[in-house]
Amino acid sequence: MIKFRWEPEFKTTEIGEIPKDWETIRLAEVMTNIEKGKVPKKSPGVYPYLSVDYLRGNSNNAEFYGKGVGVFVTQNDILMIWDGVINAGEIFRGVKGLLSSTMCRLIYDKTKIHRDYLYHTLKLFEPIIREARRGTDDRHVDKSMFLSIKIPYPFLSEQSRIATVLSWFDDLIENKKRQNEILEKTAMAIFKSWFVDFEPFKEGEFVYNEELDREVPKGWEVKAIGEVAELESGGNAPQSEIYFENGKYPFIRVKHMSTGSTVYSYDLINDKAIERYRLKLYPEGVIFFQKSGESLKKARVNILPFDAYIVNHIAILQPKTQILREFLFHYMKILLFHIVRGESGTALPYINISTVKSKFIPIPPQPILEKFHSLVEPLFQKIILNQKQIMVLRKIRDALLPQLIFGKLRVAEL
Repeated sequence: MIKFRWEPEFKTTEIGEIPKDWETIRLAEVMTNIEKGKVPKKSPGVYPYLSVDYLRGNSNNAEFYGKGVGVFVTQNDILMIWDGVINAGEIFRGVKGLLSSTMCRLIYDKTKIHRDYLYHTLKLFEPIIREARRGTDDRHVDKSMFLSIKIPYPFLSEQSRIATVLSWFDDLIENKKRQNEILEKTAMAIFKSWFVDFEPFKEGEFVYNEELDREVPKGWEVKAIGEVAELESGGNAPQSEIYFENGKYPFIRVKHMSTGSTVYSYDLINDKAIERYRLKLYPEGVIFFQKSGESLKKARVNILPFDAYIVNHIAILQPKTQILREFLFHYMKILLFHIVRGESGTALPYINISTVKSKFIPIPPQPILEKFHSLVEPLFQKIILNQKQIMVLRKIRDALLPQLIFGKLRVAEL
């Protein structure tokens, strides 16, 4: 049974109020080394190259190497982006693999600080760390500034209790993410078996289709995506901070999209943004895909897990019948990779919506669609439910984080 208590007595420090029985400490006093990653030697193996994209869950294009050809990272090591104009200072948990050259591993004194307490404290202080950068062309974290940062410093026993509570939320979130990965792979495997390889229908008759340049089961229709779905672009992106103050409506940008089935974060906008940009609210369950931007090659297609507004770098695809949703979602996952290769704009990669509308796909008879829908739709319901629970868990954890790290809420007993 976890027991909390509110701390009644504080002392004032240079980093704010902390409990009277706590101290502050500079990171220099608990860090023993900052180990930079490096580009590994070419050597086939089973360990992924831990790029920022990989650590954020975008593992589709991962490279794999042998253990001894780079800086090896173990599970739950504390990692930080060291170089980068935008993201330097961002903190990650490690997974087994080889550390990328833009990142570093933070090595600490285990007799002075608990690993997970340090990780969560660094996540809380991340905005400050990201300001500790220097350089112009190749900005990176300023080591001396980083090590000079002071953090709250309770006894190791209390550090451990704080870390246990916060890590409990992290573990629940990761478990639900893994569930979603399994559900996504299961749904895609069924789709490929039925509608790419036609395995359940191989005993039947096939006919050649000119638009697809391949044989399809006899009796299936071939239609352009524009015949079975409506497509449109999202709205303009609010730029000024005034449109995010006291935000309460989810707003999805390209950075929020995943290589899986759905988004894992979002911005919040206010009524001013909706009125100023005349934004349209899209309902839960809508299919959307990235249509422009530097990261277009990732070919990301997601399903909206809640009602939200969407930026104009993203296109929305709404099937004309609900039974087509999961079918079209999986087709877009495959088609987008092929479309991206042939489309580009003047400054940024770009996909024309008209190109997507003109793509032909085989449409099975209604009974087959209904059967596929009955198999896969419950998987998507579970994915969306998991995602909603992930967001609730994140909100609770993020609300607890400053209260626990600064000792306003004490973990009295586990």
